[in-house]
Amino acid sequence: MPKTYNDLYFHIRTELKNAGIEAFGQEARILLAAASCKDKAELMRDMNLYTSSELEEKAMSFLERRLKGEPLAYIAGAWEFYGLPMIVSPDVLIPRMDTEVLVDTALSYGRLRGRKIRVLDLCCGSGCIACAVASKLDSASVIAADISPEALEICRKNISLNRLTSKIVPVRADATDWPPQHTGGFDMILSNPPYIATHELTELDSSVRAYEPLGALDGGEDGLDFYREIIKHWTVTLRPNALMIFEVGEGQADAVKQMLLDAEFVSVDSRKDTLDVERVVIGQWKNEF
Repeated sequence: MPKTYNDLYFHIRTELKNAGIEAFGQEARILLAAASCKDKAELMRDMNLYTSSELEEKAMSFLERRLKGEPLAYIAGAWEFYGLPMIVSPDVLIPRMDTEVLVDTALSYGRLRGRKIRVLDLCCGSGCIACAVASKLDSASVIAADISPEALEICRKNISLNRLTSKIVPVRADATDWPPQHTGGFDMILSNPPYIATHELTELDSSVRAYEPLGALDGGEDGLDFYREIIKHWTVTLRPNALMIFEVGEGQADAVKQMLLDAEFVSVDSRKDTLDVERVVIGQWKNEF
C-alpha cells in the first residue's frame, strides 16, 4: 500500500527514537527531505501526499545508514553554517558551531577596519569560514586555501552555491610550507587547522573516527603542529597590523598564545565559546613602519 510522506516521517522518527538518537524528530525531517530532494518547506507542504516505492526505498537506505552511525550531514550531503547552506562530503569536516566563534571574531575585527581588506582562510576544507566571512563582510576579498583537491572541489561548490564567486578565490596551498609565489599580503589570516593530538584520534566518537577525514583532524604528537608551521611560514604574508586568528582545541589556547608572542606578535588575545572554553586565539602583527 502506498505511503504518504507523513507515514514515512513517523516510521523514520520512531526508528531513530528507539535507537536513542536525541533529536529524532528533526533528524527524521532532514533525512526524508534529503531522500525526496525537497527543502523543509516543500516537505511540510507535501506531508499528506503519497510517495513512490523508489522514494521509500531511498529513505529507508538513508535511515539504515544513520542507524549504523554515519553522520547525518554526510547522508543529507549538506549542512548549515552561520545561516548558509553548505555542501559536505566525507572529503571535508562537517562544519561545527564552535567555529562560529572564529567567524564572529573575524567579522568584529573586520568591521573595525572600515576599509577593503584581504582575508585568507587557510585549511579551508568545505569553505564554510570563507563563505561566512565573505557573505557578511562587504569589505572582504577572500582567498580559500587547502592542500586537498577534493576539499577544494567542495569549497568551489559552496562558493557557487552561496553566490560568492566574485568575492572568494579557491587556491591549493600547503599550510605547513611556504606560501605559493604571488600570494600577496593579507590583512587577516583565519585558520581552523587540524588540532587533535595523534594519540587522541582513537578516542574520538566513532561517528567522527569512522567517517570524517582524519587528515583534517590530526595535529601531530601534541596537536599543535599546524599552529607552529602556519606561524613559521605564513607570517611573511601579513601586512602591518594584520591579524592571525586561530580556532584551537580545549586547553590549547595558552600554548598557541605563547607561539604568537614568541614570533613577535605585539598583541595576543582569545575568545571563549558558549561552553566558556577558550576557542579562538588572536594575534596582531607588528607595524613595521
